[in-house]
Formats: sequence, structure tokens, C-alpha cells
Amino acid sequence: MTSTKEEVEVAYDVSNEFFRLWLDERMHYTCAVYEKDTDTLEQAQENKSKVLYDYAELTPEKTVLDIGCGWGANLEYLVRRGVKEAHGITLSSAQYEEINARKIPNMRAWCTDYKDYAPANKYDALVSIEMIDHLCSPAQAAKGQAVDIYRKYFNRVAEWIKPGGLFAFQAILRNRVPRTKNDISDLKFTADVIFPGGLNPRLEELIMAVNPSWEILELKTRRTHYGKTTGEWLRRMKLHEKDIRTKYGDKTFDEYDRYLSTCVRAFHNHWSSDVQMKLKHIVID
Repeated sequence: MTSTKEEVEVAYDVSNEFFRLWLDERMHYTCAVYEKDTDTLEQAQENKSKVLYDYAELTPEKTVLDIGCGWGANLEYLVRRGVKEAHGITLSSAQYEEINARKIPNMRAWCTDYKDYAPANKYDALVSIEMIDHLCSPAQAAKGQAVDIYRKYFNRVAEWIKPGGLFAFQAILRNRVPRTKNDISDLKFTADVIFPGGLNPRLEELIMAVNPSWEILELKTRRTHYGKTTGEWLRRMKLHEKDIRTKYGDKTFDEYDRYLSTCVRAFHNHWSSDVQMKLKHIVID
């Protein structure tokens, strides 16, 4: 099963203002794309949304659904860049409140599990950014169920798109397993405490799971980009250490310091990576 609403809210409902302290100005909580060494985090997040907009081949005449839309940062980009209508779904109540507070034009969002979502009309394109890590638990993966769970997801969302439509997809990946007990403990802490109930997929699992509904047209990994992104999050959070400890407690700061520091090491040491895929809905004549 997917992460429960309660587990998702552990990950994202600490406080919108807490995340606003250290994410970029629009609150993307996913891997940015650094096209130049001089890119700010804000510019790199715009670059990420641009890649996915282009992967989906969106235009001002097309409709799009963002699956796992966070606080609405990518939805804002889609509308600003040009779409006929943008929809989003999230399982986080705090994120849903933030999306509505932004009053994004030509946009509608729902607070729901993707399994319960039933669009009134098929979309021209889909976007999903690092939502799939909430679908398969470590226990399910240990039983060899991961590919089947991911395949059911890809088959399900394929029902929501017009024949031959495009899906701009992004996911965090797990790669190598670290060698020391401390490193393994830190990764387990991140999974169990910060993102309970979830697990990052392996790239080969995703490649198997997109079949039979989707064809991979393009694939780009972003390991170093995510290392830089998490490093910048950590730097910004530390700038607000005093305020965070005062408003949210020592435990919150210490846990997020450990989590973000672990992420930086994970991407540097190839324990983790990130992938962007351009997928095309397969239609058999």
C-alpha cells in the first residue's frame, strides 16, 4: 500500500513556515537542476520545472495533472509557463492548505490518495516529482513486491491520460548500500523517522514497471544535482538554527540536521541518485 495519510503528514506537516525557512522561495521539496555552477537554488528549481514541462510537451492549450504536487511550486510554474488547466493531488493536509492559499489561476487541487482519485476528463499530460517513494514499504520490497506495486501505479495513472500522451516523471533512487553501521543507521533514520512508510525505488525496478503502459523516450540521472540541492537546504536551515530550536524544538532541528547531512553524503557516495524520465503512453493499434 502507499504511505498512509498519517505517515505522509509526519514527513510534510511539521509546519509550512518551518519548510519555508530553508527551501527555495516557492518551496520545491525535490531535486533541482543546476545548469550552471552559478545557479541559485531558486534558478535551479525553475530549471527542474522547465525540464519537466518540456518533457510533457505542454502548451497553453493542454491540461496537466501533477501527482504528488507538494506545496504547489511546480503547479505555479506550469500555470505561469502556460497550460489550459493544471490539477494537483497531495495526501498532505498542510500542503493542500498552502496550495489553496496561493490562489493559483486555472488550477485545482485535491487532498487525496492517488488510488482514490478519479478525474472527470482525461489529461493531455501528467507530471510527478518524487512521489513514487511513498508507494512501496521496505517490508514489501524485501518480499519482492516492488515492481508489481510500481507497475500498478503506472498502469493506474495511464488511465488518466489521453492516448499517446506524455508523462514527465521524476524519482529519487536508491543505489549502493553503505558499508558502515553508522551510515546504515543514518539512512534507516531518514526512512523511519523523516519519511515513514516509504522507500526509494531502484532504477531497474522503474524500467521494468513502466511496461506495458509506457515507453521511455528520454532518461537523465541527477545524482550530483540532488547532492547540491540538499547541501543548500542544509546550509539554509543552519542559518535559522536559533529560530528553529526556539519555535519547533531541539528535536526537530537535530533530526533535520541529521537527515539533510545524510542526504548530502548519500548522493556524494552513490547510495542515492535521482532520475527524470520522459514517458509516452503506449497505444496498440
